[in-house]
Amino acid sequence: MTRRRWLLLILAIALAGGGAIALWQTLRPKPLAAGFASSNGRIEAVEIDVAAKTAGRLMQVLGDEGDFVVHGQLLARMDTDDLNAQLSEAQADLRKATNAVETAQSTVAQRRSERSAAEAVVVQRIAQRKDARQHRRRQEQLFVKGAVSAEDLDDARATFYGADAVVAAAKATVAASRAAITTAGSQVIEAESSVVAAQARIEGIRADIADSQLKAPRDGRVQYRVAQPGEVLAAGGKVLNLVDLSDVSMTFFLPTDQAGRVRLGADVHLVLDAAPQLVIPARVTFVADVAQFTPKTVETAVERQKLMFRIKARIDPALLKRHIRRVKTGLPGMAYVRLDPRAAWPAGLALKVPD
Repeated sequence: MTRRRWLLLILAIALAGGGAIALWQTLRPKPLAAGFASSNGRIEAVEIDVAAKTAGRLMQVLGDEGDFVVHGQLLARMDTDDLNAQLSEAQADLRKATNAVETAQSTVAQRRSERSAAEAVVVQRIAQRKDARQHRRRQEQLFVKGAVSAEDLDDARATFYGADAVVAAAKATVAASRAAITTAGSQVIEAESSVVAAQARIEGIRADIADSQLKAPRDGRVQYRVAQPGEVLAAGGKVLNLVDLSDVSMTFFLPTDQAGRVRLGADVHLVLDAAPQLVIPARVTFVADVAQFTPKTVETAVERQKLMFRIKARIDPALLKRHIRRVKTGLPGMAYVRLDPRAAWPAGLALKVPD
């Protein structure tokens, strides 16, 4: 190769290198202003386990991995044969308890009638005793005058004492009637308590039957299918795992000097690798008070700069609601935090949300 050709080749390489450097200078990311910080992160969502409340056999699973589900949507069914049998038994106990209440109330009414009759007898016996007392007094006066014999006086006295004993017996009958009413009233309370207990048991069983229909607690997407139809699950056994798409955030880390300036509620703009043309709004909802990455010893200012604090920024729920079926979790991206609330966002980080 001639000297001239060598010179031309070197010149071409130099021009190409210069162009590349100029292009890189043009396209390279501009450093953030002093009032901002940035860090890598990943989109995350709250996970929810759909699980069986009581032990039993899983009959049917209606949700599959990747399915979008809405709040209240039926996702799985548990076998309820045992619960239905328990419900029938509890309903029979309720009918028995109800009949016991009616019987006890009838007994109370009967005992009250007996008490009324006994009280009427007491009134009658008191009147008879009064007559017997007056008759005895007359006989005593006549005996003093010699108008009646001692035998007649003894008969009058015996009649009075007998009438007095009859009054005491009638009053005892009234007291026994009152005690019987109290006993019958206790039976009514006991029977009514049995009714309440049976009703509570029925409500509990019906609640268990309703809970055997496993429904989505929130809008979200099925992430994992844990159990299959026919499996016997313990209480709390997981069937499906959901991600709550109404509560999505990005977790990232900042060094000490920047994390210390992040305030709760600070504006965050997110740029995802999968959609770099979008800038998504979020707000800081959590700043860790303990460093996540800590050296074994922290003795110098340089070492303290190695401390990293976890920060969580939640995406605007209203925006999530409008695009909930398009939300994906696990996507990596960048989080840009405004440390100074007075700082204006750079034009390249202005919000650009999906239509």
